[in-house]
Amino acid sequence: MLLKALIVILFIAVVISLTSALIFLLKDMNVPESKRTLYALGIRIALAAALMATIAYGIQTGQLKNKAPWDNLPKAPVVE
Repeated sequence: MLLKALIVILFIAVVISLTSALIFLLKDMNVPESKRTLYALGIRIALAAALMATIAYGIQTGQLKNKAPWDNLPKAPVVE
């Protein structure tokens, strides 16, 4: 359960970082030396990498599983 909470927190942080980059882009349009947008997007990339690593860890350890209904369908017999 802690892993799922961490995934949700990282996802929310990615969305917040992306939103702040958009706000910085709009506010700093006439300031060419401002690097706030670049830094915000760099943070977003780091957060997205951490999110993907967390999901990969959860799948690898078996804490995250696929529960899609179409994955549990019976297999069709193979006719040779």
